[in-house]
Amino acid sequence: MIILGIDPGIATLGYGVLQKDGNGNVAAEDYGVVTTPKQENLAVRLAMLEEGLNALLDKVRPDEVAVEELFFSKNVTTGIAVAHARGVALLTCVKRCGRLFEYTPMQIKQALTGYGKAEKRQIQLVTANLLRLKSVPRPDDAADALAVALCHSFTSRLSGLYRI
Repeated sequence: MIILGIDPGIATLGYGVLQKDGNGNVAAEDYGVVTTPKQENLAVRLAMLEEGLNALLDKVRPDEVAVEELFFSKNVTTGIAVAHARGVALLTCVKRCGRLFEYTPMQIKQALTGYGKAEKRQIQLVTANLLRLKSVPRPDDAADALAVALCHSFTSRLSGLYRI
């Protein structure tokens, strides 16, 4: 199974791709970012994100997509732009993949460390360790996206056993 994790952002949208085998083992296949220039207007930047995501979806062909839910506490203006970017990511991925899952930052931290208020650096180190990477992925948005994908890998592993 291929899992695509997404850390939404208007300037930098992080992505991480995991391969999960039948035994639940995961390995990082790819990670990186889709960026947009700050001098462009919002509509153009959103179109650029959609184009970048479509190219990524063509390349990766994920079975499932996991997206981090929006969290902001200080800058509402930035949060609104990120919310627009997240909307583009959600729409693009659900239309192309159909199997879309969302996780809060606290759920991601809980799944990876057992503590829902873990520090960002701790999450990055755990992510690199679990994926047997030589170093923490850069930029931070890519590391965060891999953490989202890992969270989904861990929390969804029993979902196929139970049918309603």
